[in-house]
Amino acid sequence: MLHRRGLLAAASLLPLAARAEGRPIRVIVGYVAGGGVDITMRILAPRLSALLGQPVVVDNRPGGAGNLANELLAQAPPDGLTLMVGTIGQMTVNPLLTKLSLDPVTAFTPVSLLVDVTNLLVVPADRPWRSVAELVAAAKREPGVLTYGSSSVGSAGHLAAAVLDQAAGIETVHVPYRGGGQLITDLISGKIDFGFATAATTLPHVQPGDGRPGRLRALAVPTARRSALVPAVPTIAESGVPGFDVVNWYGLLAPKDLAPARVETLNAALHEAMRDPEVLAKFTAQGLEPLPGSAAEFQRFMAAEAARWARVVKAAGISGG
Repeated sequence: MLHRRGLLAAASLLPLAARAEGRPIRVIVGYVAGGGVDITMRILAPRLSALLGQPVVVDNRPGGAGNLANELLAQAPPDGLTLMVGTIGQMTVNPLLTKLSLDPVTAFTPVSLLVDVTNLLVVPADRPWRSVAELVAAAKREPGVLTYGSSSVGSAGHLAAAVLDQAAGIETVHVPYRGGGQLITDLISGKIDFGFATAATTLPHVQPGDGRPGRLRALAVPTARRSALVPAVPTIAESGVPGFDVVNWYGLLAPKDLAPARVETLNAALHEAMRDPEVLAKFTAQGLEPLPGSAAEFQRFMAAEAARWARVVKAAGISGG
């Protein structure tokens, strides 16, 4: 629900857009096209463009598990014409894994959280495992043999698999990708054994809807509760790993020192876009739950997430390699 200040900002969208002379807004996505981050922003872009009176263009800039995108945003002027979608790994985990030139939690102007993302633990359909217990048993029989993929080092998928290794007492091998698209391709072809990936990229292959059997099999969701999108799929905690809970999220950020009035305008436009029935329907189909809030709330949320994952990374022994 938009606050009164947000509604006032929404009412001023067109005058502000006119002052920006209709120049395009570039939204940097630090991952390849076809992944969950890319899909999310491409759902939002047309509605944001209509609300702001400016073209909203998605600019895929994969590299360094999102670090390249961070660097590009840091170099952009604070004029509201360059934005970026940040992810849990990109914003809160990467600084724990490698030395960076900036701290993503404090280097930018937060605009708003975007979505909570449904992830699935999936395996190629030709693998014999039909439950988390069977996957864990196979990994215990062959320590260091089974491979899992993630969209990048430090991503939610990487974290989930690393926590599964620790909690279940297994040893598997991480294969990082530059985004969700190639990860799904290699899962389908059987080049890797399992992976945690977004529902947006996995469900078309788990439930193709054209009469063909799925090319992937969903074993579980990594969150504490089942997903309304796939209610028949159990949680990992229900599947024999008590207390397992790894969530995924995306948020929108701007360069440091963006004017508060412009932040409020962008925030209000995002909230309005995420209330649009067409956007909501597409979000639901992709396993995306809107998480609108204020810029200040997003800043506090990122700080809390950074502290939480610092503890998890240390306990799980996750490294940037």
